[in-house]
Amino acid sequence: MEGRLHDGFVPGRYGIDSYGNGGFRFADMSHRGSILMLPSGIKAWDVTEPGAIDLNSLRPVLGESDSIELLLVGTGIDIAPFPEALRRRLKEAGIGLDAMQTGAAARTYNILLGENRKVAAALIAVA
Repeated sequence: MEGRLHDGFVPGRYGIDSYGNGGFRFADMSHRGSILMLPSGIKAWDVTEPGAIDLNSLRPVLGESDSIELLLVGTGIDIAPFPEALRRRLKEAGIGLDAMQTGAAARTYNILLGENRKVAAALIAVA
């Protein structure tokens, strides 16, 4: 059975089973669009391009900063630069940042999740 994010949120920590075609598969569900993988669960994320990543779009990440040591940001097909002010704000919250292509971020997230690390991911969907 294929599910969807209920009200844009699925509680719990899950690995990413696959990505592409504009979305992601995880926890026997699929979601079209970008997602935030947080310690509390998976949230729909309305960011569609790296330039839209700002303090407001990462507010849910900052809200769980006590449970996150590293944020992986999947910026789509290409690696995009991350604004220094945003890097600094995450660092002040005790969160390291690593920006990379979405596919690499998804694979890295799965590895770190498997190691029970305090990791979160902000992943822009790719075609």
